[in-house]
Amino acid sequence: MDLHGFLKALARRWPIVLLCLVLAVGAALAATNLSTPVYEARAQLFVATRTGDDTAQLNQGQSFSQARVQSYAEIVTTRQVTEPVVKQLRLHTTPEELASRISAVAPLNTVLIDITVRDTAPRRAASTANAVAKRFSAVVERLETPKRTPGPQRQGKNRRTESATSPVSLGITQEATAPATPVSPRPLLNLGVGVLGGLLLGAGFVALRETLDTTLKTTEALGRFTELPGLGTIPYDRSAPRNPLVTADVHSKRAEAFRKLRANLQFSQVDDPPRIIVVTSSVPGEGKTNTAVNLALSLSEAGVSTCLVDGDLRRPCVARTFGLVQDAGLTTVLIGQARTEDVMQQAGGRLSVLASGAVPPNPTELLASARMEEVLRELADTFEVVIVDSAPMLPVADTVGLASLAQGALLVVRAARTRRDQIRTAAESLDRVGVRVLGTVFNMAPIPKGDRYGAYGRYGELPAPRVAAPRQGAAVSMGARRAGEK
Repeated sequence: MDLHGFLKALARRWPIVLLCLVLAVGAALAATNLSTPVYEARAQLFVATRTGDDTAQLNQGQSFSQARVQSYAEIVTTRQVTEPVVKQLRLHTTPEELASRISAVAPLNTVLIDITVRDTAPRRAASTANAVAKRFSAVVERLETPKRTPGPQRQGKNRRTESATSPVSLGITQEATAPATPVSPRPLLNLGVGVLGGLLLGAGFVALRETLDTTLKTTEALGRFTELPGLGTIPYDRSAPRNPLVTADVHSKRAEAFRKLRANLQFSQVDDPPRIIVVTSSVPGEGKTNTAVNLALSLSEAGVSTCLVDGDLRRPCVARTFGLVQDAGLTTVLIGQARTEDVMQQAGGRLSVLASGAVPPNPTELLASARMEEVLRELADTFEVVIVDSAPMLPVADTVGLASLAQGALLVVRAARTRRDQIRTAAESLDRVGVRVLGTVFNMAPIPKGDRYGAYGRYGELPAPRVAAPRQGAAVSMGARRAGEK
């Protein structure tokens, strides 16, 4: 699927994208409202080295501080720092939990240490950060203070361990203050993440649906897949189940689509026009009977003598569509109980209908019999075109034998319903028995928005002309003239 196809899929499935966006934004807002605000307080320490006034000693002390400051930052979260702070501030927590809320960072090439404490109370965060900074300074200075033992002259009673001065001192350069705004949650950030996540989720869901969905959405995609000419695209009409015949509204888009199908069928096979055409589909519910019926009507409207044969001997629908008698028809002729002219019925104009007759127990054998071939030849000698409505290809084997007796077949495909593997199997079955597939009919296709013919309203109808109202002066003079004539 290329970028153009993916964008069209997004436009076609925009409700899914919108639903994912609404759910993600709702989840982000819920997480923001349910989250407990967390505040951060920061204290800053400066590490200094006690050296002389000599420049070399100052540089040496600076290097010493920079080398040690990274190690100092790791001491901030140790127990010897956190445990006294917990006791001092009487915090309802453990030293380990307090350590998890403390972070210390020593910026590169500096002798500064930034101590940050996170807490749900802003004042407590500030007091904890200051207490940690003070305790940390004392711990570092104690660790850096060298210890020495006195000489022999101080043995005996006066023997003791004396501590020298620490070469490092830590001073607080910035005390922590109570923060005014929390660092978590961040409503705008959460909203942005929700919007982005919703769009990505919707796009991913659409991509997954398009990958798993093997149906065809456009007649161009059907042509590329089957490599067969697309002879017609029949738009979806929700009133078709109630009014299956296009003669109910001759100016509808559906009626015009069947006229286009008739014209394409006539001009696609100019050198060798088929006389017997089987209309079939892959599976039930694709509209093959409706296509066969209205194609026959369109041909008869054009002055072509047409015979419509109901060759679906399992679920016949042609007679019911026209309101004709179904009990006598094709099966009656095949078993020799009547002739075709005896059971032929008229559906108006130049259209004759041969109903299915009684449903037989062996439709596959009857439709593939030599007698069926004779009946089709008789009809082809009498009528210019014979349209045969057959059973679906995949559920039963009736159409395979029947199609081999015809001169061409039309494969009806329902938009966004018939799967690619079903279409492929049906086309291969027709090709296997040597049937010439004239083309495909893309049925129940969505109607593009704004599908109008310029100034035309419905097909074949011009808007009523506008008549300008006469001016008042002209109306008065006209009335005076009529009065003078009287």
